[in-house]
Amino acid sequence: METTFSRDDIAAALILPTDFNFQLPDPEDDEIHDHDFNQQLDEVWNICERFDLQTDIWRGRVLRAVRDREKRGGEGRGTGFLNWLKDREITKSQAYALIQLANSADTLLAEGQLDPTSINLFSKRAFVETAKAEPEVQRMISEAAAGGDRITRREVKQLTDEWTAVSSDLLPAEVKAKAANGSLPSRHLAPFVRELEKLPDSHLKTIQVEVAGTPDVDMVKTLTAEAKNLSKYLDAAAQVQTLRRSHVDLELALEEALRLDCLNTAAELVKQATTLEQTVGKLYTTWRRLGSLADRLYVDTGASNPHLRAMLTSLTSLTQEVIEVQLDETGERSVRLRIMGDPEQS
Repeated sequence: METTFSRDDIAAALILPTDFNFQLPDPEDDEIHDHDFNQQLDEVWNICERFDLQTDIWRGRVLRAVRDREKRGGEGRGTGFLNWLKDREITKSQAYALIQLANSADTLLAEGQLDPTSINLFSKRAFVETAKAEPEVQRMISEAAAGGDRITRREVKQLTDEWTAVSSDLLPAEVKAKAANGSLPSRHLAPFVRELEKLPDSHLKTIQVEVAGTPDVDMVKTLTAEAKNLSKYLDAAAQVQTLRRSHVDLELALEEALRLDCLNTAAELVKQATTLEQTVGKLYTTWRRLGSLADRLYVDTGASNPHLRAMLTSLTSLTQEVIEVQLDETGERSVRLRIMGDPEQS
């Protein structure tokens, strides 16, 4: 039977006293033990955080209502929402973060995964992370909250890691058995699984055999790093146009890198090659745009505008075929780049 909650139920769960005249302990009072001092501050902090969470959930609902009203269509659609944000000095990113928080809360409540009275036990970020989690993880978190446990991102991550460790099909039975009896902590297995998920099937078998043969923490850490470098190598190498044109056998190159234990270096090499190619492409586009703007400004000005003309003259070193840029303030170091064979000028 599906559990539903009325607006009154949710509102009642979000009620906090309005009296915030807290009496904080005196930090200079040596008679207060550190434990008691920290406990008193922690209680006040948690109340403030509850109020902050609950307020932001309702602010998110308000923002969502304003946004959805604008979605009804018509000329100038969306401008009302943006003006609403501007009047209240809220950025668009802040608004959508609040809407996401409200959606997370409503999703958990609507699906019956969370009792409204448990909302006070969550931090804001834990709410969002819980809403993103698998249904099984949501149930585990809901049970923890029902038991009175405070739910932060750390608890959500821990429960998510535990579920990943026992449910992933990518982990051999030997590893799952170790995870189940607690001898192989889930905090090490979760990042391992995330890296394995990025790899094609052709590269999984070897790693799975290795970890099954030695299912301990050190091996998991080593193979996690290897899987990460392997994924980085495969992703970056596939994007390097220079490699594609030269018809290099990337798989054989990978085998040699593994044999020489220099996969990390090879992966970083192709990653930097990808970055350089992308940077060159962006440089060319920017150079063309700069030249076009300089030409337009030159046409729009004349001798009666000496300062604009002086600015154009000073930028000539960036708009010509040879680009020159100083690398330091003294001018002792500079770089020159020549753009050759520009197709749009031929």
